[in-house]
Amino acid sequence: MRRLFGSVRARATLAATLVVAVALVAAGAAVLLSLRSNLIGQAATQAERTARSVATDLSIGTTTGKLDLDEDEEPVQVVDDNGTLLAATKDLQHISGTATGAVKPKPAKTPAPGATTPPANPATADDSDDDPDDAQESDGGEDSLDAGEIDDRTTFSNGSATIDKETSDYRFAAVKVETKTQGTLTVYAGAPLSAEQSAVRTALSVMLIGFPLLLAVVAAVTWLVTRRALRPVEGIRGEMAAITASEDLARRVPVPDTHDEVARLARTTNETLAALETSVERQRRFVADASHELRSPIASLRTQLEVGAAHPELLDVEGAVEDTVRLQRLAADLLLLARLDAGERPVADARFDLAALAREEAEGRDGVTVEAPQAARVAGSRGQVARVLANLLDNARRHTRSTVALTVRCEGEWAVAGVADDGDGVPAGDRERIFERFVRLDEARARDDGGAGLGLAIARDVAVRHGGTLTVRDAPAGGALFELRLPLARSGGSGA
Repeated sequence: MRRLFGSVRARATLAATLVVAVALVAAGAAVLLSLRSNLIGQAATQAERTARSVATDLSIGTTTGKLDLDEDEEPVQVVDDNGTLLAATKDLQHISGTATGAVKPKPAKTPAPGATTPPANPATADDSDDDPDDAQESDGGEDSLDAGEIDDRTTFSNGSATIDKETSDYRFAAVKVETKTQGTLTVYAGAPLSAEQSAVRTALSVMLIGFPLLLAVVAAVTWLVTRRALRPVEGIRGEMAAITASEDLARRVPVPDTHDEVARLARTTNETLAALETSVERQRRFVADASHELRSPIASLRTQLEVGAAHPELLDVEGAVEDTVRLQRLAADLLLLARLDAGERPVADARFDLAALAREEAEGRDGVTVEAPQAARVAGSRGQVARVLANLLDNARRHTRSTVALTVRCEGEWAVAGVADDGDGVPAGDRERIFERFVRLDEARARDDGGAGLGLAIARDVAVRHGGTLTVRDAPAGGALFELRLPLARSGGSGA
């Protein structure tokens, strides 16, 4: 069962079919009830019309023996207050649902002059049907009627009657009439319910046949429409499977010519693939560049050690130490970049003074002036920010002609640390490229200064992960000005 409904198409088809089925059943039940109620109401109206017609004849003085009750399809009974049948339809063989089940009238008894007519007390037959439509149109009182007067109230009930060996269900209407000679009489007239029963059966048969066919059509249409709607999704899935198998991240999934959710999914998937391709390509370049950068100091160090092993007098100890230090720095930079790429975030509640940190980093470096007149408290990793300042100062000292100026100030919600030199500056076209990994401008490609092209890349990554920025522009006095912007720390938190 789980495999049968394991697809979106199957579940959508099932859900749509169930919803339509519930709606059809509810609508069909409402239609049947309304049809039955209307037809029963029509039968009741017809029965009341017949009963009042007979009551009118009685009110004008027609005796029960002279009533014309030969209508075969409409059984009629005239009953007195004692429940005695005084008149009935010809060929009436059985009846239920009225005051009496008698079918043979008895002679009417004429009341003696001055006799009091007993109060009306119509009985309800024991075999009458208990139907919810048997509304009693009565005020609840038993007001006396004048001679020749017909009661405005009508009582309805359901029952059956057999006329000339034909048995049918009927809707009976009971109307009281006050006669001059026979007292209070009750006229029962029935209207056949065969039309109502036939119409309900026909409607039910149509529904039982039509509803399954309609549900089958709904299921088929939903299946086809869902299949067509999900066809682009299957195309996306197939292309993603092919990309995974081929490991070719340059491929893209097809984008349908629509503006729906599937098209947005395809575009988002392509954006994800593009970002993944960029990340993988960046990682490949990083590995290749790192291998290249590591190979040079390792090869130099090995050469010096091999020469020293063969000719100890020729061993360049200072050169070996320099290569080892350079190798150590490069390994530390690569380790820090790996941690940053892994998503390492600074501690949010750590606080330190950027101005004090700037003074500490400038101390011991020749040719560096510091201007930090006020405290600038920021949040994050003190060690990583110190690494940023050290990289910027080292980079500026390699390119300056005389001095390097380090300034710290507050601008609104930002703490700004600027490192300016008076060298040749950075060309406008290279001001973003220098922050890429293993990038060195032509005049800085010499390896004897120890630079591997990672310092500025590390500095920008640290700045971004601290919620700040690192940019470069022309210094006011010439040269390059690197500006590190970090958000000022909110009140609270631990200090440093």
